[in-house]
Amino acid sequence: MIVQPEGRKRRKKLHLVQLLPNFLTIAALCSGLTAVRFAIAGQFGMAVALILVAAVLDGLDGRMARLLKSQSDMGAELDSLCDLVNFGVAPALITYLWAFQGMRSEGWIACLVYAVACLLRLARFNISNRQPENDSNSFQGVPSPAGALLVLLPIFLAYALDSGKPAAIWAVALWMVIVGGLMVARFRTPSFKRATVYAENVSFVILVFVGVVAALLTYPWTTLVLVDFAYLGAIGYTFLRKPATVEPAED
Repeated sequence: MIVQPEGRKRRKKLHLVQLLPNFLTIAALCSGLTAVRFAIAGQFGMAVALILVAAVLDGLDGRMARLLKSQSDMGAELDSLCDLVNFGVAPALITYLWAFQGMRSEGWIACLVYAVACLLRLARFNISNRQPENDSNSFQGVPSPAGALLVLLPIFLAYALDSGKPAAIWAVALWMVIVGGLMVARFRTPSFKRATVYAENVSFVILVFVGVVAALLTYPWTTLVLVDFAYLGAIGYTFLRKPATVEPAED
């Protein structure tokens, strides 16, 4: 019989599979940072694709943690810090490199406003997430992954119209500030995590999903523009329909 020395804590063992959520979080961070690298090289299509990959991985890590029952304070902090890089810093830098080479000072101010708004939004989320009561059917303000997709809308539009360049640099800067405002706003925005459908309609939902994926692969820029406009429409509908409330977990 092996006797543990007095005062020595028993070492806790973890199955490697329980580390998968953290692996996904780190993979998302690598994707976001690599997006900046491609933006520096002028490959903005690849940069946008990697931000989308980061958003998908961000949506999977929390669900994987709950499925494996491996939630931890460390994982929550990693997720929040990576979100700041992937959806705050990286989109700001990508947009700056794409649009603001001829408007460096004003464009940089817009990028700073957006990045700081993302930081404040995540800080508020971390505080509210510790509260026992929240409304799991909505967010308060635009969540950071959705904010990243919204702030990249000018890039989506430019490539959808085959120009590849911003039509109005000042409009891009203004849009970044507006999206930053939407992220720190107090009004309710939609969450689709607990959306339900009737069992007999599952086949239609699957067909819609396949259609969206096919459109994204075939006409990526146009599809992303339509997704952004649809989300803005959902924000408007939710804003007019429901009052502000406390937000749910974001991961």
